[in-house]
Amino acid sequence: MKPTVLGMALVLGLVSAIGPFAIDMYLPALPSIGASLGADLHAVQASLVAFILTMSVTQLFYGPLSDRIGRKAPLYVGMLLFGVGSIGCALAPGIGTLIVFRALQGIGAGAGAVVPRAIVRDLHTGAEAVRLMSLLMLVFSVSPILAPLTGSFVIALAGWRGIFWVVAAAAALGIALVAMRLPETRPVAARSASVAAGVLASYRLLLRDRAFVGLSLIGSFGMSAFLVYLANSSFVIIDHYGLSPALYSLCFAANAAAFIGAAQFNGPLTRRFGLLPVMAWAAWGLMLVMLGSFVIMAAGVDRLAVMAVFLFIGYSFLGIMLPNASVLALERHGAIAGTASALLGTVQLTGATLVMAVAGIFANGKPLAMVGGIAACALAAFGLVRWILREQALHGTVASP
Repeated sequence: MKPTVLGMALVLGLVSAIGPFAIDMYLPALPSIGASLGADLHAVQASLVAFILTMSVTQLFYGPLSDRIGRKAPLYVGMLLFGVGSIGCALAPGIGTLIVFRALQGIGAGAGAVVPRAIVRDLHTGAEAVRLMSLLMLVFSVSPILAPLTGSFVIALAGWRGIFWVVAAAAALGIALVAMRLPETRPVAARSASVAAGVLASYRLLLRDRAFVGLSLIGSFGMSAFLVYLANSSFVIIDHYGLSPALYSLCFAANAAAFIGAAQFNGPLTRRFGLLPVMAWAAWGLMLVMLGSFVIMAAGVDRLAVMAVFLFIGYSFLGIMLPNASVLALERHGAIAGTASALLGTVQLTGATLVMAVAGIFANGKPLAMVGGIAACALAAFGLVRWILREQALHGTVASP
């Protein structure tokens, strides 16, 4: 039986979410991990950076591999490595060992990050691709809602190590879903063509496409606006504002809900106005809201409720901007969708990880440093969108849906 759009979105979203689940679920545990292993804030954040960076870079391997041998086999390899890394994290005796196995987890998670986007491009383009991508993100975004809450519950029952046993089980579930519910979407003939073309030639083609690079960077700074929050929010909300891990999880979930809810308007909006205008409007809103939050907090308004409202509205705009940037970037590269998705994901995540690392230099557990980093990312994304709009007006470099 041919899977429905909703069925595909469910499977692809769950597979995509396994890696982020391993991030979001242990966020409430960051302070307790530091206390348990005798590590400071920056050392604990290094475990997060190691995961995201390896997940980013290994997409360059998984994408071309999925073009050559099909979409399913790389998912099996990735989730197996992720499971092994999860078990290693659960047994880690010190922060150094934890960082190493978090890196192994990230190597495995790279497959779940890149292959589902390629499958979306195998099946659809334009507004239909946005619809499937938004549904995928709906499922995917359940992770930042449920994972911190689940993490708080697991921490209460089994400590922070229990989190990694749970995500190891999630990897096993992912393998079963791919085996039973996910069809192969890469035809054999297309795989042969990708071998003949050559991976390096495909990457050169993509890097010469200024619109592709620009749209990838827009996604990178958009992700940065969230990753800066992700790396710092537990210290700000738990340590600075004094909330419990469970209440922190609810704050985190609220922003994820904003992202999810806004993303579901993408299909109707893009069918009526087009992908590029909707993305530009969302980037404008994201920039204004995040800059506004920084200005108000810099003026001395240090209140959790004020910060939470601004972040909720800002991440709503981000939920519209990110899917459109990804779909537009892949629009003209269906013949090498896996390779294009890999480079897109690597540019986005590597750039976002580097920005998160730079923001970490200024991290002090206080809200102003975190909000300032988020505002800088939103401003950079907006500037790139303005550049893409000029490129479209002058050269027509971005495809219309």
